Amino acid sequence: MNNPLNVNGVDVPLAALTPLREREALNTSTHKGFVRIRSSIKAIGLIEPLSVYPEGGAYVILDGYLRFRACEELKIETVPCIVFKDKEAYTFNRMVNRLSGYQEMRMLRKSLETLDERTIADVFGMRSIRYRLAPTLVEQLHPKAAEAFESDLLGKTAAHEMSCVRPERQAEMLKEMKRVNDYSPAFIRALVLKTPPELRNPKRNPKRQWSEDKNKRKEMVSRLEEAEKQHDFYTKLYRQYSADLLKMTLYVRKIITTPELGAYLADHHPATLNDLSEIVLETTAAPPPA
Repeated sequence: MNNPLNVNGVDVPLAALTPLREREALNTSTHKGFVRIRSSIKAIGLIEPLSVYPEGGAYVILDGYLRFRACEELKIETVPCIVFKDKEAYTFNRMVNRLSGYQEMRMLRKSLETLDERTIADVFGMRSIRYRLAPTLVEQLHPKAAEAFESDLLGKTAAHEMSCVRPERQAEMLKEMKRVNDYSPAFIRALVLKTPPELRNPKRNPKRQWSEDKNKRKEMVSRLEEAEKQHDFYTKLYRQYSADLLKMTLYVRKIITTPELGAYLADHHPATLNDLSEIVLETTAAPPPA
């Protein structure tokens, strides 16, 4: 089979592997990512090979440093590797698509059909996966908010914060977020703070760490006000531009419809006449600004 990337899958002794660059000291007892990887390898083995390239009789690790360190701690002698001819040929990271919060939730729920929660939590090095399942999160979202969560426009944290208000308020918030092109959890929290009590979700409360911190509340409200000011500024600027463009179009139309001027442009500057005619046609066909 043709192999355009010139890569091979081989088992490499752990002693023959070396990191691409020096790393800061890794606290293997507190680093959450490392703990999860080590727990996963211990429970089900190393699933994802390391990406390496040969150099000086050894192999340099391009991707998989935490997996490498976990195998070291677990005293695994040989690991599967994808060997690239050199580091310039390595494109693996660019092709990785991380799971969205919605996809992760679906994957975990699917796993529960054959495994229990405790086993899955042990594999990922977590105390519990219950909070990641979010059994009622999607049900508490407005259909458009659920759609944004599923398409990864809203992350899991953002979706959780969104569920603190009633669905009708969520729809309003989505319009505001789209208006200023900000779907971040911080912006959502600012919108939650501005939500009247009757539009809050009685089954969900904002996280205490930000909802009861006066400084954070003030910062988020300031951010919301700033976003609104910027949007108002650009909206006024666009409307002024549109008005000026329409005024200019009137003068352009006058020029090209005046027989003498039109004839002169047609004889000496046909390209310019064509451009001016297109401006008038496009402006006439365009709908008025909202």
